[in-house]
Amino acid sequence: MTGILQGKIAVVTGGGNGIGREAALAFAREGARVAVADYEANAAADTVGLINAGGGQAISLSGDVTVAADVQAMLDATIAAYGRLDCAFNNAGIAPYQVDAAGKLTHEWSESAFDRMIDVNLKSVWLCLKHELPLLRANGGGAIVNTASIAGLIGLRGSTAYVAAKHAVIGLTKTAAMEYAADGIRVNAVCPGFITTRMTTWTRENRGEAIVAGTPLGRFGEPREIAEMVVWLCSDRASFVTGAAYQVDGGWTAV
Repeated sequence: MTGILQGKIAVVTGGGNGIGREAALAFAREGARVAVADYEANAAADTVGLINAGGGQAISLSGDVTVAADVQAMLDATIAAYGRLDCAFNNAGIAPYQVDAAGKLTHEWSESAFDRMIDVNLKSVWLCLKHELPLLRANGGGAIVNTASIAGLIGLRGSTAYVAAKHAVIGLTKTAAMEYAADGIRVNAVCPGFITTRMTTWTRENRGEAIVAGTPLGRFGEPREIAEMVVWLCSDRASFVTGAAYQVDGGWTAV
């Protein structure tokens, strides 16, 4: 059976682990050729190995998505390998514990931690959009999905800069969707809840029971469950969907 992304070219940032890896695998399973980008070059290569072993086609890219030249180089490599770009999943991001801010109140965050969070979780998304959109426009259209979070929809104690960045990602998504609709480009965001990934290790260890108790479906989500939404949003099955932010959170934000 032909996949819903058959013949498409996709790039995935943060594709070395977790949601990004599962999305890259899902893109390939649905017929896309995939450029897997990650700051950790070995992790990107491991994802590519899994795709190629499964009969798909992928290349690995490495670089820092907060640096414009690195983003441009990753996309240049994608075009060199595949000739065009059809889909992009701007997924790279970090959690508060990775900037030594886990559980800290707003006034307790350091300026350097705040700046780093904004750089990785917001500026990088804008840089990717900045360099992807002209490629999609030249190609006659395409689809982009940005990783936001339920923290882009509600407040979360102890996550001030993370919440700020993810709210802003949704704003970027809506604005880009409006600006490029006439070019045949759809831009949406996915808002994961609490998912079982390396990024949520601290949260699961420190707040896991409370989170499960507050989630109507009674568990953490799995990366593949986010990947399925991303693939759908990039497919023609979502042809009338743009400027949207879809929560995939087991009902967390419904409570």
